[in-house]
Amino acid sequence: MDNRQAILAQALDLFAARGYDAVGIQAICTAAGITKPTLYHYFGSKQGLLAALVEERIAPLLAQLDEATTYTGDLPHTLTQLVRSYFGFARTEPVVYRLMLSLWFGPTTGEAFQIIMACIQAQQRMVEELFARATADHGNMRGRQRIYAATLLGTINTRVTMALNGFGDLDDTVVYQTVHQFSHGIYS
Repeated sequence: MDNRQAILAQALDLFAARGYDAVGIQAICTAAGITKPTLYHYFGSKQGLLAALVEERIAPLLAQLDEATTYTGDLPHTLTQLVRSYFGFARTEPVVYRLMLSLWFGPTTGEAFQIIMACIQAQQRMVEELFARATADHGNMRGRQRIYAATLLGTINTRVTMALNGFGDLDDTVVYQTVHQFSHGIYS
């Protein structure tokens, strides 16, 4: 593993375990076995390091979501694909997902939130656009895409948090339960 990758790996582990604000540059350098100038060479700052982590490690999720939110006229199927994308990412990248959640639901005034904000907005936008497209088939949903997106994302993130904390799984049964629980309310 080269220095850049070692720094990213150690920062990810430390940020996810302790929180972004609780981890200093020296702790990352010590864990990665490098000096501060080496970290600054690659990332410029702690903020630059976090931005690189978000861009490189969460980008695959955003690419999956872009595909999963393609509405093809079958909303339950599309929602199932969306939930599977999130759950699959959480299973394969649990530390990245935990970091994303900690930043998403952390203090909104900090530098870390400013870095994750574009990622949060992209997720919200994709899911909102899914619901907006589905209004052609489900007119009762018109004008509600923002709250539906926020509610669905909240449900998904709650299920993921439970699983990451050892209180459940993210298998096909939970995918079905999540989609069913959410869908029951939106079709009424």
